[in-house]
Parts: sequence; C-alpha cells; structure tokens
Amino acid sequence: MKTWTLRGATTSYVVGVPDHGQWAQLVAWGPHDGLAPVEVVGTEHFLPRADVEPLEYAVRGVRYAAPVDLVVSSAGGTDEFRPVFVSATEDDHLQLEFADTVNLVLHYRMVGDVLERWVSVRNDGADDLTLHRHDSAGFVVPVGNTVKYLWGEWNSEFQQASVTLPRGRFTIGSAQGITGHSYSPFLATDGEVAYGVQLAWSGSWEMSADVDTTGLLRIQAGRVSSSQGIALEPGATWVSPKAVGACSAEGADGLAQVFHEYERAASRRRTPKVLYNSWFATEFDIRAEHQLELARRAAGIGVETFVVDDGWFVGRSDDTGGLGDWEVDPAKFPNGLDGFIGELQELGLDFGLWIEPESVNPTSRLAAEHPEWILRTPGLEPVLIRNQLLLDLSRDDVAEFIWTTLDRLLSSYDIKYLKWDANRPRLDSGDQRRDLDGLVVGNLYRILERLRSQHPDVYVEGCAGGGARVDLGMAARVDTLWPSDNTAPLDRLRIQEGFRTGFAPHLMSSWVTDAVGTHDGRERSLDFRFHVAMAGVLGIGADLSRWTDDQLKAATRHIAQYKGFRELIASGKVYGLAAGVQYVGEGRSVVFLWETGDGNVRGTLPTRRRRVPLAGLDPAKNYRVGDEVHPGSYLLQVGVAFDGPADSRCLIVEALD
Repeated sequence: MKTWTLRGATTSYVVGVPDHGQWAQLVAWGPHDGLAPVEVVGTEHFLPRADVEPLEYAVRGVRYAAPVDLVVSSAGGTDEFRPVFVSATEDDHLQLEFADTVNLVLHYRMVGDVLERWVSVRNDGADDLTLHRHDSAGFVVPVGNTVKYLWGEWNSEFQQASVTLPRGRFTIGSAQGITGHSYSPFLATDGEVAYGVQLAWSGSWEMSADVDTTGLLRIQAGRVSSSQGIALEPGATWVSPKAVGACSAEGADGLAQVFHEYERAASRRRTPKVLYNSWFATEFDIRAEHQLELARRAAGIGVETFVVDDGWFVGRSDDTGGLGDWEVDPAKFPNGLDGFIGELQELGLDFGLWIEPESVNPTSRLAAEHPEWILRTPGLEPVLIRNQLLLDLSRDDVAEFIWTTLDRLLSSYDIKYLKWDANRPRLDSGDQRRDLDGLVVGNLYRILERLRSQHPDVYVEGCAGGGARVDLGMAARVDTLWPSDNTAPLDRLRIQEGFRTGFAPHLMSSWVTDAVGTHDGRERSLDFRFHVAMAGVLGIGADLSRWTDDQLKAATRHIAQYKGFRELIASGKVYGLAAGVQYVGEGRSVVFLWETGDGNVRGTLPTRRRRVPLAGLDPAKNYRVGDEVHPGSYLLQVGVAFDGPADSRCLIVEALD
C-alpha cells in the first residue's frame, strides 16, 4: 500500500491506496505520540471487501451495501462507476486522482491540526452525467461511538446532545437552503481523544454518523442536491465544499480550541468594538431624535458603535413592506442619514446599519418592477413566510442588484458596521434543471468576499433569524455571527456554551438586554447579564432610556473592564469550568463564573464553601487573583471560591514573575 502522511501541529493523518488502486482508505489518525491505526482484519463473507474497509471516499460501483459518498448516473441508466487510482500530486496540498468515465480527485490540506478535505468530479465521458449524492468527505474515526451534536430551533439554538451508536446510523441536516436552526453542521466524539467534523456550507446539507458491523465509526458530510440531482456535462467539473476534521488528545476543550484556531486563521483579526443596537428599544419606530437620545446614553457608558436596525428605509413601518426598496426614509431622518451619522460622530460613535438584502416584500416597488427576480417554482405561487419572499440569488442580475445596493449604501454613507440578516428559509425549488443551491450559495459567498475586498473597513455581522446561518463557510467571510435572537441570561448561557464547542468566541456576538427567558425566565442580576455577554463580542441591546443611573454606572464599569481584556477573549484558549468558562492567554486569564440558581443559593441550610477549579495554568507558577496569590497547582486542583450573594463573578488571573 502506498501511503501519505499529513502532519499537523500535534496530530497526524495517514491515508493510503492499496496496490489494486480501487480506493483510498484511512491508515491512521491521531496524536503524533499515540497515532490511532485503523485496520480491518479477517476475511469478509457475503460482501465485497470495499464494504468493510475504512474507505476515505466511497463510490457507488466500488462499494454497494455500506454507505457511499458519490452516486453518479449516466444517460444509459447505470449508477455504478469504478474509477482507479492513477496519480498523486503533492504541491500546496495532496491530491489523489482516480480515473474512469468519472474522474475523481480527493483533496487534502492540513491547517494546524485541522484537515481540510474536498473532492472534484469531472465528466470525462461523451454523455451527460447526473450527480445524485456528492459528499465532501467520509471521515473514519478510529475510536469512540458516542456522537455529540448541536440541535435547536429559533430562540433555542446550539443545544448540546449526544447519541451512542453500538451499530447503526444517525443523520442530521437541513433542507431549507440555509444552514438552519434545527442542527449545526458539526459532529464530534467524546473521550480523552476527541474527534470532530464540520462542513463549510451555508445551503442545504447533511451529516451522518454510521457505526458498521465491525464497530467502526464513519462520519459523512456534504451538500444535499435536489431530487433531480446536478447535471454534469462532458468535460465539466463539479467541486464540493470543504469538510474539515480535527482531533485532540485534550478532549472536548482541546477539540474546540483546535477549531477556534482554525477559524481565527480563516477570518480577519479585528478588535471588536462595543456596539449598541436599537432594535429592542424601538423596533420599527425609527425616529432620528429618539435614536440620538439612545446614542447619547450609549456613548456615555462607553459604547463605540451605534447600529440602527430594521425600519430605517421607505415603506417599513412593520414587517409587511419595504424589503427590497433600500432607500433611506426622509420622514425618519429629517436631516438625512448623513446628518444623523455626523451627530453620532460628534458623540464619538461609529455608525452601523441593518439590512436583509436577499429578501423582498410582495408590496415593494422592487417586486412590482422585477417580478421575474422573485424565487418561485414554475407553475406555482412562491411560498410566503413572515410576509416576505426571496430574491432568486442564483441569477447573476439579482446578485448584481444586491451588490450594487450594498456598494451604494456603503459608498454614500460612512457606515462602519453592517448587520446582514436573513429571516426565512429557501423552500421554493425553482427550476430544478439548475443547481439552485450551489448557485445561490456561490453568489452569496462572492458578494461577501467582494464586500470585504472593496469595503475593508466595514465590520460585517452575519445573522439569520438568530443562528440559522452559522457554519464555517460564513465564519470565513464575516467578522462575527449572531447565535440567537434569545438574549435572556440563562437561556443565552446554554446557547453560548453550545456555540463555543464548534465556533470561536470572536465570532460570537452577544448582547445585554432586558429580555425575559423563553425557557428559563428566572431573574438574574445585571452583572450576570453583562458577564454572559462579555464572554463573546459585547453589545448592548436594552432600552437605555429606561435604565436607572445605577444601571448605567454598572454598565460603564463593565464596558471599561471588557475593553481591557477583549483581545484575550477573542484570541485565548477556552476552557469549560464546573460553573463557568475561562479564557487563557499569555500569562493572563479571564474567568467568568455563573450561579444558575440550581443549588443552595439562599444559603438557608449548612453547606460547604463552593470552589471552582481553574484550567490552562502552569502549576509551577504563582498567580494573582484579586487580592490573593496562589500557586497554579492550587488553582488547578482546589480552585477559586464562588459563594456569597453575587450570582456571577468576573476574575482576572495574572501570572507573577
């Protein structure tokens, strides 16, 4: 067997092609000093050998009874192909090529400890082919059969759960044309050595975990095509999105850290500014003077960017009109938007704006002028959700309209922050002779990339009715992501804990509001709310005109403290604690502790003093925690005290020379 080793920072991935050349298979994957080999021994009975081997990419025609990653049909009716290995190329990344009528190339690139994988499929025959299944990769996991995943719904995203598969199959995905609230494209295993797989795609997708009869776990990840498949003309090449796999010998926290480093490397590193967003204070009732009143209060507590949310444009007094007609409403800004921005700048505030450029209201001028731009299935009325329809972003003229709209706004006004929203799924299937999902997501990505290139000073937040478009594809093209519309403290705490298992804190936009929980509405202090939000990219969304002087003073204190360590939040290693979370940097840590109200919080019965062990410290060093100094070994084993009347704490832990 010919083998190739992709060596990461602490882990290695070894792939091989047997001498017969019929497939590639995993040889080993794991930490350098404990590389986990994968080998199936014994003689197969009743099935072809390919159905029991740890295949890297399984083609229908090579593998039959076990799950496959690629199904291609020809005009003659066959869906079986047997491409054979012809060459390996090792330039900027490893490419393993297999040739038949279908030319298949398996692509591999190691980034840190994350392995990027994708495939390209070329039609080398004389007739059209149709791709029915076209995964990006199949990752064989050497150890473990308990699979962790993230599920949810609107206002309750990123809930953590797991399933143990002695044998059998578990599948999650989205058929909504968007990443979706229901599941995140993320699967991981539990254990001392943790493995995880993510998919970088913002359309319809599917991920499956399958434990075969030998007990081996294999995770498949890829796009979902339409029921009619994707047409591939002679000479044409189709390229999958990337799937990424990672492993860590430091368990779940270590795996999260590996993904966080990968996401930091793929994104722009910009210091996140503290923002204020006016939505929860005003909703659609946008009046310049009222916005300025909020802005004055926001500037007074240390906010740096003021964002005007939905309702700033003509025809937008509620959610039934205006989408598509992106002109500033002069009735709401009598001195013009330029005049409003100038007044913000006098307060020392940058200006940000909300927009939902992919959607259109049926009552808008745009819908009347360009009915052909509205996504619809031929012969059927388009699906109306939340009083809005979708523009057909698979069309180049629609993509150009969206880009021109954004470019005009950003060129005409001094906008430093853009909140890009998407408040409905894509359910209309359109003309199925075209790859609608691929064309839509491709145009979305190109617009975001063009936005970053031509307006580099604009900070972009990705939002989709909360956290319905959080994935590696978006994470590489925006500066921050909105995990959920639910900002209530106890609900939000659980959402953020799930978010951090796969996505870095610099991507986690989090606001302090006055919201009552959707699921857990128990009261929590303003300190608690701030500490939850400070664990990500801090924003304020409350109605500051209703806050007391004491609340404003507390906000000023918290914002000033956050500015002192926000870079550490964005770049530090993250560890989950028994009652909180810790961010560890070079010689300095930030620790947030939260009392969720499930224990003896009133202190009415005798109890031992609660202590929370810390993580990521050097046991041989001494550390200052407030007015106390402790050895690292003490803080790692015994921890810091967490009791008394406060329901949360923010601690700075500093190493002493």
